[in-house]
Amino acid sequence: MKIRTVETFLVQSSLQKPFVTALRTVHTVQSVIVKLTAENGLIGWGEAVPTHVITGDSIGSIRYAVERVLAPELIGQDVTKREILFERMNRALVGNPSAKAGVDLAIHDLFGKLCKLPLVQLLGGYRESLSTDLTVSVGTPIEMAHEAAKHLAKGFTTLKVKIGTGSLQEDRKRVREIRRKVGADVVIRLDANQGWKPKEAIRMIQQLEDDGMDIELVEQPVAAYDIEGLKEVTRQTQTSIMADESLFSTVDARRLLEIRAVDVLNIKLMKSGGIHEALKINALAQAFGIECMMGSMMETAVGVTAAAHFAASQSNITRVDLDAPLLLSKGFESGGLQYNGSAIELGSGPGLGFDSNRMGQWMKEHACE
Repeated sequence: MKIRTVETFLVQSSLQKPFVTALRTVHTVQSVIVKLTAENGLIGWGEAVPTHVITGDSIGSIRYAVERVLAPELIGQDVTKREILFERMNRALVGNPSAKAGVDLAIHDLFGKLCKLPLVQLLGGYRESLSTDLTVSVGTPIEMAHEAAKHLAKGFTTLKVKIGTGSLQEDRKRVREIRRKVGADVVIRLDANQGWKPKEAIRMIQQLEDDGMDIELVEQPVAAYDIEGLKEVTRQTQTSIMADESLFSTVDARRLLEIRAVDVLNIKLMKSGGIHEALKINALAQAFGIECMMGSMMETAVGVTAAAHFAASQSNITRVDLDAPLLLSKGFESGGLQYNGSAIELGSGPGLGFDSNRMGQWMKEHACE
């Protein structure tokens, strides 16, 4: 089955409230929807989001990469020969992980539809459902505690708390206030988004340990490039440390794993360039005895559905941070994943389970061109 056309569409979704981290403040989510159409009329869908401060991708660079660089490599090629497709893509384009991810997701969706199986089954079929955390964005200690309590009331028992801005004392107050508000049974994960220097991170995490805050893990406490600093934080603290912005490819994963720089890896399709590379990262981590989390950027349900299928297919992905669609002001009614509180249901439709007619209507409603 050969690919006939490759198209992109720009959509925009508003957030319920600004999403604040140590790296940026997001008010709306803009993304590029990738549409692959095969010669028999089957359609594969993917999503690529610009996250300038992490991947370096922009709306313009994504669309140019997909339409001008990758499309000529794909049109006329057989979607059943996926290794050839990914080889052609990587040979034609260095970097640009989000653009590659958008195409990669669409290829996998199209292949699933050809096989008439949900993607989760094609990739491994380990689980049928998932449970996600819900994020508390940066604010004052009282504001963050109030938001955490609202998440708890919705049935979420695992919270991902954004910190890393302002003083260490302010971050400590944020965590202590949230723990006081939600109680001892709620799982708390911290994400500093590179907000600390190594010595600051060690001091902060040790203080939280002494405070009895019972933090499950701390994500990317130091700068992405500072692998030695990351290793030192891991060595001098009892709390699990997870790499996020330090991890894009299998090359990054191998470096982190060989020196035992972290305890957990956070895989995101927009960083890895899609499912093809993400499978390799997860397999490498498993070989080293290191578990993985499945995360996402600020994406719509298109990209997050693909991440959920990938996460559910793999036994080594033991944690899930796929709440981005829950932060948007409008729901997604075009198929794909469904939320029931913290539970994520994948559905039984082929590929990623999207309804192409409803996808077309959704893109018209959210078009921003």
